[in-house]
Amino acid sequence: MFFAAIGFNVEVVQYNNIKFQVWDLVHFWAPTFKWALNIANVVDISTKPAETVSYPQQAVLACSGLIWAKYSTVITPKNWNLFGVSIVMFATASYQISRKFQYELIHKSSAGEEC
Repeated sequence: MFFAAIGFNVEVVQYNNIKFQVWDLVHFWAPTFKWALNIANVVDISTKPAETVSYPQQAVLACSGLIWAKYSTVITPKNWNLFGVSIVMFATASYQISRKFQYELIHKSSAGEEC
């Protein structure tokens, strides 16, 4: 027997004439630890200048967020913690990319005015 709920499966195991109901509790630790990446991004947004943002790093985080958000909705049971952390990862990385892009756009236009 399988219940499509977050985090557990219930199975009936039979040995001779005895039936056991076994709960398989599952906690997905990887998404929980991925929140640290989001916290680091939020700290960077509030403390570091935009010119220090790395396009490749933030692009990888944004793509990873989208891929894992999609994956979390097609697996059984659906992993809503993974979905949430992935969407937040995509959002923070996208915001970081927009900060860097905006910084470069402003500095290119001001450099053009100086010449």
